[in-house]
Amino acid sequence: MNKRQSFWATIVVTLLFCAVPLAQAAEPDSATVFAAASTTNAMNDISKIFADKGLGKVVFSFASSSTLAKQIENGAPANVFISADEPWMNYLQERKLIEPASRFDLLANKLVLIAPADSSVNKVEIAPKFDIAQLLGNGKLSVGDPDHVPAGKYAKAALQKLGAWTEVESKLARAADVRGALALVERGEAAFGIVYSTDAAITSKVKVVGVFPEDTHPKIVYPTALIAGKSSVVAKKFFEFLKSPESKAVFQKYGFTTLK
Repeated sequence: MNKRQSFWATIVVTLLFCAVPLAQAAEPDSATVFAAASTTNAMNDISKIFADKGLGKVVFSFASSSTLAKQIENGAPANVFISADEPWMNYLQERKLIEPASRFDLLANKLVLIAPADSSVNKVEIAPKFDIAQLLGNGKLSVGDPDHVPAGKYAKAALQKLGAWTEVESKLARAADVRGALALVERGEAAFGIVYSTDAAITSKVKVVGVFPEDTHPKIVYPTALIAGKSSVVAKKFFEFLKSPESKAVFQKYGFTTLK
């Protein structure tokens, strides 16, 4: 290679290396949202509308609210947290990990008893002292783990209020989140399950056989907040977009009650 060729080769290599950071800088800003598993379908739809409007990209992490709260406590790079109950949002607020002024209640939900779609049981009267153990027989009752999963905690509270917890506790199939509880019933591995009404609505593999009276458990609300010190332009835009008419329409399509 002569000097002229060497000169131009150096120029080309330099330009190639310089182009890398320029391309990275041109990447659109994004937001990372940690959201309760029960919001998966609605959030994915909303994020698509958000992106189609050119407002930015949203990356989700869906799991039990307890799992997500612990991850945020351990430094996970979340910008927004959407919990399926108040205690886990309170947990982060007590540790000064959310922006308290941003917090608001986004959604409400209902608790239902489900069975596989081909079950011979079509309707269960959910009332004080209803014999759920007899209903189960040798089968299992699928729930989010009541020790930490919001849906499971609501289920435990309801069963305790109805006087059925003691006899059914040994028959529980404990799942890592409410979608895991739903999946066990879908596959026929549990005779019945307790999930949110919105979870039951997304699949044809289960049917709702009973609705838990709202006075049997704490009100099911989804508080939402920005993570302290982790806000970004897109995160704030998406956070506000959750209150928009477009978002409300999506939430309502999936059976949620919108509160904001």
